[in-house]
Amino acid sequence: MRYLVLTDIHANLEALDACLADATTRRYGASVVLGDLVGYGADPNVVIERIQALAPVAIVRGNHDKVACGLEQAEGFNAVAKSAVYWTLDTLTPANRSWLANLPEGPTTVDDVVEICHGSPFDEDAYIFDELDAVRALKASTRPLCLFGHTHYPAAFELADGTVDSLGRSTAPEAHLPLRDGAKYLVNPGSVGQPRDGDPRAAYAIVDTDAMDVELIRLEYPIARAQSKVMKAGLPEMLAQRLSVGR
Repeated sequence: MRYLVLTDIHANLEALDACLADATTRRYGASVVLGDLVGYGADPNVVIERIQALAPVAIVRGNHDKVACGLEQAEGFNAVAKSAVYWTLDTLTPANRSWLANLPEGPTTVDDVVEICHGSPFDEDAYIFDELDAVRALKASTRPLCLFGHTHYPAAFELADGTVDSLGRSTAPEAHLPLRDGAKYLVNPGSVGQPRDGDPRAAYAIVDTDAMDVELIRLEYPIARAQSKVMKAGLPEMLAQRLSVGR
């Protein structure tokens, strides 16, 4: 199976549409979504409807999704994130708010190869940034490949022969990560709509469980259009500015 992998869209419709159009040319059989569909961006309702139309075979909620539908308060959010998520709460239709509230907590098993989570397989809100963070997550994962998001930073870790290694990050428009027999992997494809690694291009992945390969993709999208929508919505100006720099 070839899975389209999307995470941290954050209501950025322009970035999502660019990823969906590109993924269509690469072929995929099903989609999985790792959470944070909303927050920060100006199109929460349309983004939710795009994801609903995909009918993902597996989807988990993110921390912004939980606050935006009223399940949790924005404790720990900075002032900009709070402003955006409460704007989202007011902007969502009742149906979409209810749909978000019913998204499952991760981790979720997809098949014999893949499981997904938002933050980590042991805590949906935990962040995985480095090898120390990855050790516990890899030990907690139950499948050869665990896909995660939350950090907005592309990353890949391998557990083989009792050793965890960071596999580094490529700046190429596409890169392949072959999955070796007997090893376990933890992979973050990067954020669709809010990259934080200094690269403003949208990020997503395609996982091929027959070829045992992860394709990591970066692509341009109409950032200026997304920025204009953020400003017109009255969201904090910083949320528009950061899209240009990927921070």
